[in-house]
Amino acid sequence: MSPSRPQAKRWRAAALIGVLISALIGVLLATTLAWQGHNEPARDPDPSRSAAPADAQTVQQGAYLARAGNCMACHTSAGAPAYSGGRGIETPFGTVYAGNLTPDLQTGIGRWSADDFWRALREGRSRDGRLLYPAFPYANYSVIRREDSDAMYAYLRSLTPVHQPNRAHDLRWPFNTQAALAFWRALYFEPGQIKVEAQADATLLRGAYLVQGLGHCSACHSARNALGASNPLDLAGGLIPMQNWYAPSLNSREEAGVMHWPLADIVALLKTGVSPRGSAQGPMAEVVLHSTQHLSEADLQAIGVFLQRLPEQASRLPEPAPPTANRAGAALYDKHCVQCHGEQGQGVPGAYPALAGNRAVGMAQPVNLVQMVLHGGYAPATAGNPRPFGMPPYIVDLSNQEIADLLSHLRSSWGHSAGAVSAVDVQRSRAQQGR
Repeated sequence: MSPSRPQAKRWRAAALIGVLISALIGVLLATTLAWQGHNEPARDPDPSRSAAPADAQTVQQGAYLARAGNCMACHTSAGAPAYSGGRGIETPFGTVYAGNLTPDLQTGIGRWSADDFWRALREGRSRDGRLLYPAFPYANYSVIRREDSDAMYAYLRSLTPVHQPNRAHDLRWPFNTQAALAFWRALYFEPGQIKVEAQADATLLRGAYLVQGLGHCSACHSARNALGASNPLDLAGGLIPMQNWYAPSLNSREEAGVMHWPLADIVALLKTGVSPRGSAQGPMAEVVLHSTQHLSEADLQAIGVFLQRLPEQASRLPEPAPPTANRAGAALYDKHCVQCHGEQGQGVPGAYPALAGNRAVGMAQPVNLVQMVLHGGYAPATAGNPRPFGMPPYIVDLSNQEIADLLSHLRSSWGHSAGAVSAVDVQRSRAQQGR
């Protein structure tokens, strides 16, 4: 008796699924074997016995480079000694805990050699050969020069050892397996090279090195796929996972592109957090606070030159929304905002930003506006701007619908024609913060 047509279709589908599963298992086994082939133990059981102390200039250079890479931001938990690890980095797959980078022999990198440290940056492998999770941005760090890696290693070795055991990552299966990580790397990771135009001068090359490598700007300013992979050379903007902030495109003058800015304004923004053309808010404010304000004038100019030379994207402005009168939003603006931002959204130069013509107001993604109204908007307190003006949070004072009405009013006033914000958009941001 022959199977019916529906049964035959089901059997063929089951057979196809079986073939796909078998193929996937085969790839996982192959990548696992490839990983195991490179999982060699460190040759020197205690490199600290023979490591010669680095000279003061090398240590100082390493400290500067660690600032440029903003390493302390991830490798320091609240209230703990610098670089002692333990900070949880939330991802869509679970939480990754940053390691202890102090030279403690049991819990830090005290037994690491300079070669071990270089391999971690270049290949994303720990001292024992384990594959590291890409929350550590080795896709960017793989372009770091060996002499800079050695300087950073020397600086970390100069720190006071802190005995703080590393926390095990809290990731869901199968993301917590080395086999899955090897499979991910086979798809998405290859040690990189600086990408810059052929006739680049020394300044442009330095800017590319800082942006694409140490600064790992693409870790935020590029979109990620369903498996968390992004292009380390892409700066076209993306939603930062788990934070619900949008890192705007650096290729688009409608978002965060600075190709039309004077170089001095770019340097001012990175050095102080404020400039005549904008201010750093949210996660970027933290980058300025912990990293870019400490960079030299020459390096900040190099970054600015590189950002000015990025190929510009075509306009990504949203389709103009039909003009609508939002009386509720206008009334909320008059009650809570007009005193600082002005009746026509003109702001106060040097204190409160203009909302009229503000790129952040008109972007297709409204999430940053929602975050700023919920949690307040503050530029970083830097050496060049130690007492920044700020906006208080309204997370308690205003409901989801009120914030949606207020922002919809901003996005349709003073020449803006962006789409309305919904109460659901606001609730999504509240929920992301556990509220």
